[in-house]
Amino acid sequence: MLLNDKVCLIVGAASERGIGFATARLFREHGASVVALDIQMEGSIVATLNRVAGHDGGPAGRIEGRRCDVTNRDDCAEAIRWTCERFGRIDGLVNCAGIVTAGSMLSISAAELDRMIDINLKGAFNVCQSVVEVMSRQGSGSIVNVASVAAQRGGGLVGGAHYAASKGGVISLTRSIAREFGPTGMRANTVCPSLIETAMLDGNINEQQMSSLLGQIPLGRAGHPIDVAGACLFLISELSAYVTGATIDVNGGSHIH
Repeated sequence: MLLNDKVCLIVGAASERGIGFATARLFREHGASVVALDIQMEGSIVATLNRVAGHDGGPAGRIEGRRCDVTNRDDCAEAIRWTCERFGRIDGLVNCAGIVTAGSMLSISAAELDRMIDINLKGAFNVCQSVVEVMSRQGSGSIVNVASVAAQRGGGLVGGAHYAASKGGVISLTRSIAREFGPTGMRANTVCPSLIETAMLDGNINEQQMSSLLGQIPLGRAGHPIDVAGACLFLISELSAYVTGATIDVNGGSHIH
């Protein structure tokens, strides 16, 4: 198991079809103690996470869940404080919380832009700020922020310009963390998925568009949440001990650059 005795925080883990949910499950299967955060987190979701991760119902090794609004800095700080009180440390953070909407740049309202930046970029900053404080004090830790291929190619698949811009900010934020806090023993990397079969595709892409996009993917299929979770596992584990500031593509070859 790659994460034995590790404490990992997964942010954005409430959707059973989502990357965060798959990551929490995979990390638990690899021996991590997992805290799953989401604004929609509730007891039934935590129970489902534990069931699919094969937990036997005992008190040890459970996936813990907690509600957290990533747009609220104080809420994030409290969730990180609670995690440290519960487990004593944080070894890994995977930040999957995010939203996506489509639309042309000229159609994006000020409110839509603010909401996109608040959740995708400000949310990532808020969580990372509190976790970085813990990890730099520990002298170790690994952060993975989930961005998007939209940040690399300038949108054009699912999200609009505001989505691409918010995820571009996530890449820059992650590189900044890697550069500033590398000397403390921390690592920070980004994963850029493309066309992953999650609820974020719902309403943003039709069947004809999906068929056209699949024809452009060398591996010939859409990605699954577990595909992204596997990349996150590599980046949190010691297998990637000399990797920081990197951007890992999980796109089936649809954007080779």
